[in-house]
Amino acid sequence: MIRKLSILDRSRTRRDHPAPQALRDTVALARTAEALGYHRFWVSEHHSVPGVAGSAPTVLAAAVAGATDRIRVGTGGVMLPNHQPLVVAEQFGVLESLFPGRIDMDLGRSVGFTNGIRRALGRDTGDADRFEEQLTELLGWLDGTQGTHPEVHAHPAEGLTVPAYVLATGEGAGIAARAGLPLVVGDLRSRGRVAGIVEGYRKEFRPSARGSEPYVVVSGTVAVAATAEAARRILLPEAWSLAYSRTRGSFPPLRPAEEVEALEMSPKERELYEGALTGHIHGTEEQVAEQLSAVAEETGADELLVTTSTYDRTALLDSYARLARIAGLRP
Repeated sequence: MIRKLSILDRSRTRRDHPAPQALRDTVALARTAEALGYHRFWVSEHHSVPGVAGSAPTVLAAAVAGATDRIRVGTGGVMLPNHQPLVVAEQFGVLESLFPGRIDMDLGRSVGFTNGIRRALGRDTGDADRFEEQLTELLGWLDGTQGTHPEVHAHPAEGLTVPAYVLATGEGAGIAARAGLPLVVGDLRSRGRVAGIVEGYRKEFRPSARGSEPYVVVSGTVAVAATAEAARRILLPEAWSLAYSRTRGSFPPLRPAEEVEALEMSPKERELYEGALTGHIHGTEEQVAEQLSAVAEETGADELLVTTSTYDRTALLDSYARLARIAGLRP
């Protein structure tokens, strides 16, 4: 069983609950996570995605940290190719200065997923190939070793310790290993692929000032309820949203599970929908405990980052409470 549990919340919008409510829901969920004993709470970066309100993770992280007292807060992640490393360093320097000892910096190499978004950000697909270079620059701004701009300093970040993590998209695992940084990898629907990435990362890991040994965070959807059927219903809104996006090009707000169950779907939509429901960890407390033990054995993960989204917030909070009980978290 993976005993260290954390949460990544994407601030998904819901039917009749638009973006401002989604952001407030994220902050409220962070308070609950802290009360339940979760280790950290991260927020994500998405641009021009109708169903996701979280477009500015460092801003949202500040709101989360300000509303909590002890839980670690960070990003999952900041997409570094979208930003200048100096600016990212400054942002995390401000966060760490305001909330010392509580801030995490998870970094990804993705760029906007459409040509229009990339043009609006002033980026293209090739910018992802500069991630390793940008990562080195960013870390140099924090520890004062960057020499490209000798007269420039990242105040108030320089000299502060902000733990950095690398999100494993594409070449991310190898980059994390070479930099001696912790790895964040998902999703758990493809456990064989995840296990292979983790194995390669551990083999290639080079100890650094930021990490003397590999550290692996696996991420995925987990739903726990009184019955297996109730747990599966938690998954339905996100599964339909994913199927919709694959056929129509955009994520819609999450709909109640009962509405999703009543929908008439085309054969292609039904195929995508059923596929989106497959492989997630879900069930009763006993069933989920067994599945998580298997994940721990297959991956050797040090930490689990739960990424569940659904329409029913009561069911979601109950699921997180049950998961905390399974792992023996201390409130």
